[in-house]
Amino acid sequence: MNPSSPQPRVIALWGPPRSRSTAFARMMMERGDLLVLHEPISNLLSVGHLDVEGVRVHSPAELLERILRLGEDRPVFFKDTTEYRYLPYLDDRFTTRVVHTFIIRDPAEAIASHCAVNPGLTLDEVGYERQFEVFEHVRRATGSTPVVLDSGDLLADPAGVVRAYCERVGLPYRPEALSWEPGPRAEWERTARWHQDVAASGSFRARANDYRRTVHNDPRLAAFRDHHQPFHDRLAEVRIGSATRSVTS
Repeated sequence: MNPSSPQPRVIALWGPPRSRSTAFARMMMERGDLLVLHEPISNLLSVGHLDVEGVRVHSPAELLERILRLGEDRPVFFKDTTEYRYLPYLDDRFTTRVVHTFIIRDPAEAIASHCAVNPGLTLDEVGYERQFEVFEHVRRATGSTPVVLDSGDLLADPAGVVRAYCERVGLPYRPEALSWEPGPRAEWERTARWHQDVAASGSFRARANDYRRTVHNDPRLAAFRDHHQPFHDRLAEVRIGSATRSVTS
């Protein structure tokens, strides 16, 4: 998106579980100029209903319409994790009216972190294949390559990556949002055990974790990594800071 274009009304961030997407959303909350929704579609699919700014919705179609309507009053940012398959719910209107962006993380790291929280992790729940499916759907529908950021790059250069992201999606860059007060958030309550790291943090920073099961000592997790790595790698080719080129199926 051209920085001189009008500010977008709805921005989505799609990421596999444990891709540091919640930390990114926490930074977006700190800006103060966006309505930030935490994993609205996956919460709806998990519970069967969701209260969104005073309105209860019961289906993905109702939810996506509600998000678009909210975007008519103020800019909206939402992030969701791709352990679910979302493509059946993304109609042309929602696909083309929303600025869709994507966050990736080295699959070996993400899988070990995911398994530590969810020991019964399945192949599909790793999420990279489903993330790439959404990416390709958006790319084909809009005729342009969506924004991709790598959370490893984000930790290495928070200011540079966030500034580039803001420029690409048409938001003003707010460096003061790169740090925040640690602590839990009410919207994280249902899934609090997934967000302990970001609740304890006050900025983008790496945390030392010694995971018991990893792709290096668990053949099942290694097979998950081997399956999802190509989808990650194709997104990594066009991430912010790389030499951007078209991704083809």
